[in-house]
Amino acid sequence: MENKTIDKAKKYIMSTYASFPLVFERGEGCYLFDDSGKKYLDFVSGIAVNALGYGHERFIEAVGEQLKKLTHISNLYYNEPAVKLAEKLSKYSGLDKVFFCNSGAEAVEAALKLSRVYCKKNKSKDAYKIVSMKNSFHGRTFGAISATGQLKYQKDLDPMMPQVDFAEFNDIEDLKSKISPETAAVIVEPIQGEGGINPAQVDYLKAVRKLCDDNNIILIFDEVQSGIGRTGDFFAYQKYGVVPDIVTCAKGLGGGIPMGAIIAKEEVAQAFTPGSHASTFGGNALSASAALVVVEELMENGLIENVKKQGAYLREKLENIKNEHPEIKEVKGAGLMMGVSLEGIAPVEVVKNAMEKGLLLVGAGSDVIRFVPPLTVGKKEIDEFIGIFTAALEDAK
Repeated sequence: MENKTIDKAKKYIMSTYASFPLVFERGEGCYLFDDSGKKYLDFVSGIAVNALGYGHERFIEAVGEQLKKLTHISNLYYNEPAVKLAEKLSKYSGLDKVFFCNSGAEAVEAALKLSRVYCKKNKSKDAYKIVSMKNSFHGRTFGAISATGQLKYQKDLDPMMPQVDFAEFNDIEDLKSKISPETAAVIVEPIQGEGGINPAQVDYLKAVRKLCDDNNIILIFDEVQSGIGRTGDFFAYQKYGVVPDIVTCAKGLGGGIPMGAIIAKEEVAQAFTPGSHASTFGGNALSASAALVVVEELMENGLIENVKKQGAYLREKLENIKNEHPEIKEVKGAGLMMGVSLEGIAPVEVVKNAMEKGLLLVGAGSDVIRFVPPLTVGKKEIDEFIGIFTAALEDAK
């Protein structure tokens, strides 16, 4: 069927996405409505972005009020929402100082830069190498994509930024083999997102922390997808009892308003001085006011408890499906960052089947479907999801 919006998009917007033929007009709670009025249960939430779902009254009110007062000023001046947000991010992360930007890729770029600057000042002028993990994903800008351990994202972009080595995820001996006096940072996702919802092992992360401590190496945790309550803790690393030197966050932080950040230990943060790094829109008053609501809802108004409760329920229901469907190899993830790996069924077929039935899903890696609904999701929506997902699986056989 002809759709003028889609036709214009194809004419005027670069085709960097394999977009489905859907135009969404509004949202309500955990649901989206397309331009024909069809209702969809959203278990994508902007790919782990719309933490508070759609139409959240306090979020709308706070952003609206801030919009009336002030949207943006230069970071040559201070704004109160950003300062309040930085204080809360420091409190709930257990780290000390914040740099604001606009996206996950920008946060990764800032973390890589801070690591190099710190090591040049405190380790050696020759300490500049980065070690990342195979199957990782860190963003689309050149530094972030160079640190991404998946060749498919680097196609036609070579040569990549030099001095990035890749180690096997969850293999401490392989990581040790990649470490040298020139290593400035190790970057790890506590749960690999785009790579297939792959959690790090507890002993592995603890060994990585010790390895970095013993060699004066900055440990970066990339929590762009797993952070901000998504796994049932403010950051996933808090489940492991391992604290990074720098953590990156974005996606859910702004609840749909562009917002990214890094949070670092005091000693490391001091390596940045005026002129070291910048972001024109980073921490503007509008984005910060949105992020404040997300953080407060999570950590002060009980939403984090909902993530734990509903995450446990979601896992239970998925394990039940697995017992009845041998094509599901594994249930993976934590909290409301879950996934299933499939065997003998293409995830894209299940995603398409589910979409036809009014459920939005997204893949991860080559054989995984991930489930990242709004953090406000309830038992009712999870039960509805299970029914549609099961039917979509059956149709894909």
